[in-house]
Amino acid sequence: MSMAGNLRKVTGLGRVGGLRKVARLARRGRRVDLSHPARSPLGSSVVNCVAYEEGGRLPLGGDLVDTVERVRKTGSGFVWLGLHEPTDQEFAGIAELFDLHPLAVEDAIEAHQRPKVERYGETLFAVFKTVCYVEHEELTATSEVVNTGELMVFVGQDFVITVRHGRHGSLGPLREELEADPKQLAKGPSAVLHAVADHVVDDYLSVIDAVQADIEQVETDVFAENGARADPGRIYQLKRELLELKRAVVPLNRPLLELADRPMRVVEPEIQAYFRDVSDHLMRAGEQLAGFDELLNSILQAHLAQVTVAQNEDMRKITAWAAIIAVPTMVCGVYGMNFDHMPELHWKYGYGMVIGVISVACFALYRGFRRNGWL
Repeated sequence: MSMAGNLRKVTGLGRVGGLRKVARLARRGRRVDLSHPARSPLGSSVVNCVAYEEGGRLPLGGDLVDTVERVRKTGSGFVWLGLHEPTDQEFAGIAELFDLHPLAVEDAIEAHQRPKVERYGETLFAVFKTVCYVEHEELTATSEVVNTGELMVFVGQDFVITVRHGRHGSLGPLREELEADPKQLAKGPSAVLHAVADHVVDDYLSVIDAVQADIEQVETDVFAENGARADPGRIYQLKRELLELKRAVVPLNRPLLELADRPMRVVEPEIQAYFRDVSDHLMRAGEQLAGFDELLNSILQAHLAQVTVAQNEDMRKITAWAAIIAVPTMVCGVYGMNFDHMPELHWKYGYGMVIGVISVACFALYRGFRRNGWL
């Protein structure tokens, strides 16, 4: 089957119908954004497919199939194909067209992968975890703070394929930023890979800043006057969400270092310096997360200490009142035995004397406990 036939197969669109529709949308400047769970309005998983040469878009003469063929024939430029949650059938033609390794294809379709960078012949396969902050009016023990997705990138000599999983992480704005910088885009597919990595890490830093505000709010509540009554479930929830964020950030350290330091044919040497900058930003994000984790542990320990102190205060109050109540209880218990021969039992002023002794003893105990801070 020809290249044109393969591309029609993977997009599920005919030459005259769907691909011309993509061309019209591109000419009008409209962007297909799948930041919502709905499928592509073009009827398949294809979000966008554009060819670039010397940093600029190739004119869409006829349809995108002709443009892809021209890129392959001239040997200059590259194609950027964007997909959102493709199925096995939708990706089969793409894998054949670009000669993608079956293991990488399986990872791209199934998702749920750790951040990594792998080489399959002349093709580079990178996996990134995308994150976004979930807005909430008030943090509770069940609030979702961080939502994660995945972004896979295939990079070859003349193509970039991005596969996105999740409701966020749209690359539409990123594509526009790159197109506004033709000099950087002219450096080829590796420039797109760097832009994607930089975009993902920038999102990490933005989410970390938002999570920091939640942590500061919890810290303020815990050390408030009634901090012992603060809900510890919020602290545990933040630790769980922080763990989800760490699973996205920490494993990416090694892949970025490989992209920055290991020579790779599909990564231009000039671009490797940019990956070092992204790696530095990622290290900063990892250090912040480690600091947040330690801070949450300290907040949790402080909260538990406050609860223990509050319980001790309550126990002291209960003990003091029990000691005070024990005096009349003892006296009443003695005189409640109803023996015939008891002191002051038949005395005219016996009742008043007993009440007076009880009152004086209870008052003395009360003053003593107040003076020692028990009441």
